[in-house]
Amino acid sequence: MTKITTRAAQLEDLPLLYAYEQGIVRVERPFEPTLKPGHINYYDIKEMIAAEDTEVVVAVSGAQIIGSGYVKIKKGSDYVQYGTYGYIGFMYVEEAYRRMGVSHIILEALQRWAKSRGVTELRLGVYDDNLGAIAAYEKFGFKKHTIVMRLSD
Repeated sequence: MTKITTRAAQLEDLPLLYAYEQGIVRVERPFEPTLKPGHINYYDIKEMIAAEDTEVVVAVSGAQIIGSGYVKIKKGSDYVQYGTYGYIGFMYVEEAYRRMGVSHIILEALQRWAKSRGVTELRLGVYDDNLGAIAAYEKFGFKKHTIVMRLSD
């Protein structure tokens, strides 16, 4: 198997990254009944690539991009111990490369980038029924922290 590496996403990666975004939407639709039908976008990926407070990375096997993720530095609330934290999202791995540690490699790259900017607190959101994603994040070291609940008629 070819070694998997990461690099910062580039504007020429946008067509594939837009496809990854739609892959994330497809995976999350069963977990999120409030999503609008049809095509939706979660992210402004082009803006994220250009932003100083955000790092978008892609995982690469040979010359092929096989996954993505981002970390955005956000201000912590006034009442918490950390001033800033890194919010992780846009985690996607091509189906043929799942369960091969690719998400771990992406998370390591995002964590390194955040640490290089003095950020040690990382957070992310995951649907409580998305057991595969939860297992991958827990394997990396994330711990369950809060639950968001909703009520709708």
